Amino acid sequence: MEKELSKLTTEGRNPNSMKLSELSTAAMLEVINKEDMKVAPAVSKVLPEIEKAVEIIFEALRDNGRLFYVGAGTSGRLGIIDASECPPTFMTPPEMIQTVMAGGNEAFTNAAEGSEDHEEDGKNDLKKMGVTQKDVVVGITASGRTPYPIGALKSAAEADARTISLSCNKNSTISGYADCAIEVIVGPEVLTGSTRMKAATAHKMILNMISTAVMVKLGKVYENLMVDVHASNHKLKERAKYIVTEITNADAAEAEKTLELADWQVKPAIIMIETQVSYEEALKAIKKNNGYVGEAIAFAQK
Repeated sequence: MEKELSKLTTEGRNPNSMKLSELSTAAMLEVINKEDMKVAPAVSKVLPEIEKAVEIIFEALRDNGRLFYVGAGTSGRLGIIDASECPPTFMTPPEMIQTVMAGGNEAFTNAAEGSEDHEEDGKNDLKKMGVTQKDVVVGITASGRTPYPIGALKSAAEADARTISLSCNKNSTISGYADCAIEVIVGPEVLTGSTRMKAATAHKMILNMISTAVMVKLGKVYENLMVDVHASNHKLKERAKYIVTEITNADAAEAEKTLELADWQVKPAIIMIETQVSYEEALKAIKKNNGYVGEAIAFAQK
């Protein structure tokens, strides 16, 4: 933790934005845009590490484990965003993917920057979640040296949980406490030290990749369609109808009628139309095949 902040890549001054305060609005935006273009190539360099993380998390969730994101400030907020979007997108139970944030969830809107400095708080907050060896804990910190998520990873290791770190500096301190270390190097920020910019963008991209890939592997996607979407409002019901018509070639009226019989669940509606079985038989096929639509269709056709 004694590593000097000024020596971190994320804290360096960007030579391309040294005159930022003197630029016109158009020139300022061009500088920011050019720097943002460096993020995706940086993420591409750590795809092998992201793949390892996906496999670790998939195995845990498949076996009824849980995923915990841990972070402070922007890093914690990114975890909350990704975790909160999984239930409506993939119909996951809320407890499957959770976020432990320095300062508590109220720090999502009201910054509690001092809360990140205490490793013991990270340890204690994670312990309260009852983490076990079945779970996975992801520590998120742009600098790679934030005490709070480091404490959480130490606590996770004591519980024999699998650990993953996500940072934006080479040889990050937190990497030493992770089974899988992802270090995505995006370079100095346009606004020196403001890691809510490129670093956060890179981390958002990686969290998107991780959660989406895991959900595909869990059978919550068929082809490239969200077959476990929670159709809880008009927009999502329209999306559910679209998904059913795309997969089954049924017209909109038949799709809607079947979805109503299936309590607006896309998976059983697809199987009902494709195999002409009842709602109950469709549910049985889904359960028998662990939620995988293709296998459930083949099972029901027998």
